[in-house]
Amino acid sequence: MDIFSVFTLFGGLALFLYGMDLMGKGLESASGGKLEKILEKLTSNVFKAVLLGAAVTAVIQSSSATTVMVVGFVNSGIMTLSRAIGIIMGANIGTTVTSWILSLTGIESGNFFIQLVKPSSFSPIVAVIGMVLLMFSKKEKHHNIGNIMVGFAVLMFGMDTMSGAVKPLADVPEFTNILLMFSNPILGVLAGTILTAVIQSSSASVGILQALCMTGSVTYGTAIPIIMGQNIGTCITAILSAIGANRNAKRAASIHLMFNMIATCIFLIVFYTINAFSPFAFLEEYASPLGIAVIHSLFNVTATIILLPFNRMFEKLAYLVIRETEEEKAHSAKALDILDERFLETTGYALRQGKAAVKRMFEETRNSYIMASGLAQGYDEAIVTQVRESENTVDEYENQICNYLLHISREQMKVEESQLLSVLLHTVSDIETISDNTCGIALAYKNMNNKAASFSKSASEELSVAQQVVLELMNSTIHMFSSRRIHEVLAYSQIIGELIAEIKEGHVERLKKGECSIDSGFVLTDVINSYEKIADRCRRIANYLSQAGEKDLEIHDHEELLSLTGYQELYESCKEKYHLN
Repeated sequence: MDIFSVFTLFGGLALFLYGMDLMGKGLESASGGKLEKILEKLTSNVFKAVLLGAAVTAVIQSSSATTVMVVGFVNSGIMTLSRAIGIIMGANIGTTVTSWILSLTGIESGNFFIQLVKPSSFSPIVAVIGMVLLMFSKKEKHHNIGNIMVGFAVLMFGMDTMSGAVKPLADVPEFTNILLMFSNPILGVLAGTILTAVIQSSSASVGILQALCMTGSVTYGTAIPIIMGQNIGTCITAILSAIGANRNAKRAASIHLMFNMIATCIFLIVFYTINAFSPFAFLEEYASPLGIAVIHSLFNVTATIILLPFNRMFEKLAYLVIRETEEEKAHSAKALDILDERFLETTGYALRQGKAAVKRMFEETRNSYIMASGLAQGYDEAIVTQVRESENTVDEYENQICNYLLHISREQMKVEESQLLSVLLHTVSDIETISDNTCGIALAYKNMNNKAASFSKSASEELSVAQQVVLELMNSTIHMFSSRRIHEVLAYSQIIGELIAEIKEGHVERLKKGECSIDSGFVLTDVINSYEKIADRCRRIANYLSQAGEKDLEIHDHEELLSLTGYQELYESCKEKYHLN
């Protein structure tokens, strides 16, 4: 084996890794973030979680990617540590699918149909179909399928390239002597761990081992410890992902490592103890790609079955390794912990998290509005302070969400995803303006208190009605994040406009009669102007949210929106409810 064979080997490895990455990203894009949503929701018991972890990992071809998702879910508070354990265990089973696909490269037969099953036979056709979809189709779905097909073909070509590059090693005595070293279980485990940790993919390291098996120089005695080590080495990705995360996320990563280490130790102790008394003859036989796939699957499935009943023990071990601090016990989850950078590569799911964060920002603003409006019934300086603090919180939310959305924008997105991102950026800006107006209401009441002014009875009643309608308007706008019932927002918006017009007319009449002071009049004007601005921003937000997922984003003509089904009915009902003329 000369230097050019080494170059070929590394070139094959590069193609293998690139193909796996391309195929995995294509599958994730095709899912539109649905895989993460499934992981997030359907983990009600540990058995379901194991099956889900296995299924998702089998689809995206990477246990590392699944465990990184889980670390992100735990870090963001979406998933509890206990629910994460089953998915982590299942990920180990799902990753064995790759080894079974790669084992097909070792098929030897002159039969046409059996030869057709070999990936080297059909992957060129898959590549051609994939390229046709990428080059001639404009649909995003077809592009994702094309990426999956081309990724698979590149992966298989890389596998064949590696196999061809290492074939000459069968005639090199030094190589055989090196492999004999790995027959020592400890050295074999260490070698598998280091190799997998370096390339951060157990699927890839198993593929390399399967390629080496095709030289006819690797025995099962050498391969088994390396496979054990590969399971430990794959934990490095989750561990790196947990750096900078909260302590619970670190526990999730530590469970992945502990599970694989304990499983490996149990297997090695039991297997080699039996071997010492009753030697396994097959250990001296040369391994095949199919044999590697069988051992890889057998180990992971057996380990999961044996250790699954002890899932609670792993949670306790994680808390022993990473102890709970007093600060952690007192900590309540931050509203925007859901904006975890681990989700950024999957734009569909990252955008869903961004949308959820924007909704929480609006809910914080709505709660602040309720506090500010309550000052009309009785002034309290502590409430004003809380409203100001809430405004600062909303400002912080704006910074966090905008930064997160800008990070998403650097990733490759579908047209609809790009449009949703624009909707969210517009919405964040409008919510921040609503928060400013809410703070303005609180400050108006503070000003009235400082001047010892007060509203007349009729002014208080009118403001109370308007205040309730604005709250209904804000609630309806928040509902727009999960539905498209824009007619509710439009109806309340129209009502608040008419109420404000009536309040202004009533205020002029009261001034003429001397029932209202100039100072209270200024406060009244400030408050209703804030209501008007809030209504305008709510209408804009609802308008944008109603178009989420569409390709074009525009402010629709108001008259056009008023013709929506259900608008007129609700509008008439509200007019009657709030006693409008």
